[in-house]
Amino acid sequence: MKKNVFSFMMLVSASAIMFTACNDASKKETSETKMSDTTATVAKMDEQPKMSQEAGVMVGGANMVPSKNIVENAAGSADHTTLVAAVKAAGLAETLSGAGPFTVFAPTNEAFAKLPAGAVDNLLKPEMKKDLTSVLTYHVVAGALKAADLKDGQKLKTVQGKELTVSVKNGKVMIDGANVTIADVISSNGVTHVIDAVLMPKK
Repeated sequence: MKKNVFSFMMLVSASAIMFTACNDASKKETSETKMSDTTATVAKMDEQPKMSQEAGVMVGGANMVPSKNIVENAAGSADHTTLVAAVKAAGLAETLSGAGPFTVFAPTNEAFAKLPAGAVDNLLKPEMKKDLTSVLTYHVVAGALKAADLKDGQKLKTVQGKELTVSVKNGKVMIDGANVTIADVISSNGVTHVIDAVLMPKK
């Protein structure tokens, strides 16, 4: 009889140990699951800013967004460092950061590089500020004109005073012979169209 009681007690003890071990394993698994869920939630939260990033147009490796003005957007483009330097040298940064709206035809660095040797350096000299201002304002039109607003043969009066001629062929827009390579870059105070040549005012 004692032997049977002893065996029964051993069985109960073993069962208790197994139950405790299983319960601990279950708690550990639940804890790990919660930690995994928490990690996943944090990861999703980290991704939120990227998903909610303001929509814009990529120009020169930067995202041009509607919440920034024309000058702020241009300053982020690696393809427009010469233009931005010229705008600052001419004292036009404040004007083009104003309410506008403006339509700007923005030559790239490569476009400026097509000018005769020394032309850009010459224009950036303090004594050439008047000529530089004339060249730059020849690239600016009052109002916010998107590509769809530009018609073949249309004349655009620039801030400089003279007119630009629009050409539209096979859906491609040209301004005084310069190709619009990136259109409709929307800023808070207007529209920018990237072009592949520098426009020079007609004499």
